[in-house]
Amino acid sequence: MRLDDIAKAYQTAWNLGLKCVAIYRDGSKSQPVRTTSDKEEQDKPVVNGLLVKSLKDKITELETVIFELKKKIGKPVRHKLPDTRNAVNHKFEIGGHEGYLTVGLYADGQPGEIFVTMAKEGSTIAGLMDSLATLASLALQYGVPLEDLVRKFAYQRFEPLGMTANPDIRQATSIIDYIFRWLELQFLGSGDGSGAGVGETRQLNGPGKETTVSLSDVLRSYQLDAPLCPYCGQTTVRNGSCYKCLNCGESLGCS
Repeated sequence: MRLDDIAKAYQTAWNLGLKCVAIYRDGSKSQPVRTTSDKEEQDKPVVNGLLVKSLKDKITELETVIFELKKKIGKPVRHKLPDTRNAVNHKFEIGGHEGYLTVGLYADGQPGEIFVTMAKEGSTIAGLMDSLATLASLALQYGVPLEDLVRKFAYQRFEPLGMTANPDIRQATSIIDYIFRWLELQFLGSGDGSGAGVGETRQLNGPGKETTVSLSDVLRSYQLDAPLCPYCGQTTVRNGSCYKCLNCGESLGCS
């Protein structure tokens, strides 16, 4: 109650000829009337059985939400897969070395985790594959595009490497190379598992446009993982999903 309200109360009592007027503060021992009570909560408007918050309460709540959101700005958010999810299992063989690839999927069918198990391999390769799978899984769950992972890891060259049992990926320069080129084929649909220019289409000659490209520039994209020709030693070039030698004409696995 404000001071002018108290003054008006005394003035009204005098005009009415009252014998006395008493004013009590909230919490007084003999206070006959309270300015705040449980009834006030009951008198607040109710919509669909829910108590309507006051404007001040709403503002306070919104300020709290805004504060929490500001703290999260710039922080990466990890989107974990649900406890029960679909997965794709794939068996592969590279140069006589067998392995199994398991890819956990989000609800939209996109990869969110990777597990790699090598059959009859030592602890070194098994540990490296586990570490790679964990790294790739975290990257995917933190929103790194699969295209970027393919560009970075495809055509890593180290043993074991060689011919594969996959008709879409005839040769692999490493286990990592095979895994990410297979992921490209499975989830990006690039067609040849090249790993170069994922999702891109190069148009050398189009309506109203002409682009001059040297033979070396054209061949360079086909030699990212090209092995040497076993007969003449010349660097081979990609021919579909295989390789061929432009020097002696030798074909590596395509005919």
